[in-house]
Amino acid sequence: MPQLMNLSRAARLVGVTRVALQKKIKDGVLPSFEGMVSEADVLQAYPDIRLEDSAVFEPKGWRTHAGFGVRALEHLPNKEVLAARLAALGKELADAQAELMAYRTLAQGLEEQLQTWNDAGEEMQAAAASLKLWLHQALQTNRHRAGFPNLAIRDVFLRIMASHVQLRPSGHEFFVDGADTLLEAALRAGLAPSYGCSNGNCGKCKARVVSGEVLKVRPHDYVLSDEEKSSGYALMCSTTAVSDVVIEANEAQAATDIPFQRVTAYVKSIAPLGDDVLLLHLQTLPDQRLRFLAGQNVVLRLGHSLAAEFPVAGCPCDDRNLPFHIPNVPGNHFANYVATKLKVGEAVDVEGPHGDFILHKESSRPLIFIAFGKGFAPVKGLMEQAMALDSSESMHLYWAVSHAPNLYFSNWPRAMADALDNFRYTPLVAAADLETAAARQEKAFGELLQRIVDDYPVLSNFDVYVAGTELLTDAAGKWLLEHGLPGAQLNVSAVR
Repeated sequence: MPQLMNLSRAARLVGVTRVALQKKIKDGVLPSFEGMVSEADVLQAYPDIRLEDSAVFEPKGWRTHAGFGVRALEHLPNKEVLAARLAALGKELADAQAELMAYRTLAQGLEEQLQTWNDAGEEMQAAAASLKLWLHQALQTNRHRAGFPNLAIRDVFLRIMASHVQLRPSGHEFFVDGADTLLEAALRAGLAPSYGCSNGNCGKCKARVVSGEVLKVRPHDYVLSDEEKSSGYALMCSTTAVSDVVIEANEAQAATDIPFQRVTAYVKSIAPLGDDVLLLHLQTLPDQRLRFLAGQNVVLRLGHSLAAEFPVAGCPCDDRNLPFHIPNVPGNHFANYVATKLKVGEAVDVEGPHGDFILHKESSRPLIFIAFGKGFAPVKGLMEQAMALDSSESMHLYWAVSHAPNLYFSNWPRAMADALDNFRYTPLVAAADLETAAARQEKAFGELLQRIVDDYPVLSNFDVYVAGTELLTDAAGKWLLEHGLPGAQLNVSAVR
């Protein structure tokens, strides 16, 4: 039986997405055995792999691009983890060398035994000669193969740099890179494990280690009972993986799984995005992170009198940094205060999260995102999470606006389309007021959406996420359902 590896590891080793491997399996190019693949089959599917390639350190599925560097050697794990991983690899190497010596001794003994058949009858001599020839050819073939690049060599580097983690009962997988804790690595992978303070005080990120070795890398005040310790429990926020591990942990599956929170964040930066949008970047303290799902809204409070609700324009992959796209239009007192009075370092109260416009991460269907105007903000968060999860075959963003200047952050989707193999971006400019066109059911609105059906005639194959004003999302949702999209695959968010 060939040596098998899971799809996440194989994808990381050859520098492609897990979805790309799944597609090759679906197309019959890559054989699989109960969700596992062999090294030989992977190399046959990707014959151009070179050992000097840096795919082990690069973000998965990203093409070489000036704006996206590799995960370089400065992202090595801390010295304790590195020492433990090297010690484990050293033991494996010693065991492998001992086993190899045993096989060599066995082969030599077999050849010596065959020598004794030289004085036997012609039939025995012919059998001995045939067996000796086979033995020499097999040994020569193995020596020949050893001179070629193989995934085992890459796997050694990967095991030094990162550990593979599988979560139960969900079956989700991720890698722990560098000095990340289990919690940080899970969040970066787009997952939503249960946690609270992320600082070792509350115990909400408690998980049971089923197999593998973990190491406490940060102090924590939460006290695990003797029974919990003996059962293998550890805090994800204070622990990292030394080897490949399997852990049992709670994960949020729906918006109702995320508790309401009040945290204080501080202004990191304020910058214009186009003519009528401000990028407000807030950052929480390390022990006051906001737990949310991509696509959800929060209420921002400035002092006692100003408050407004906005979608978080980012992924909870980095839960301390909270970006918001603030419409800076006349008469908006909140935006005016942000633009003219709010200063870097000032405190902003954050309450939430709210809303159920979230990514259905258990679905593997391709994704279509439709953002009307400033509906781009929640859609951006969903796309970032989908990229981190690496579970969708493809993503396509349609950003529909009344006029070209309304594409206030178009460099971001263009960069993603350039960097990611499975991401497409299509700006749709109506050159007319979309709100008016939709309200009057004018042809211009339908012609805009017709572009999507022209690209994808069978909408039932997709999950579609639509965000914008209520008028536009209602009109678009009705249009999509009339053109074959199942209602269960339509997800809508109305933004103000």
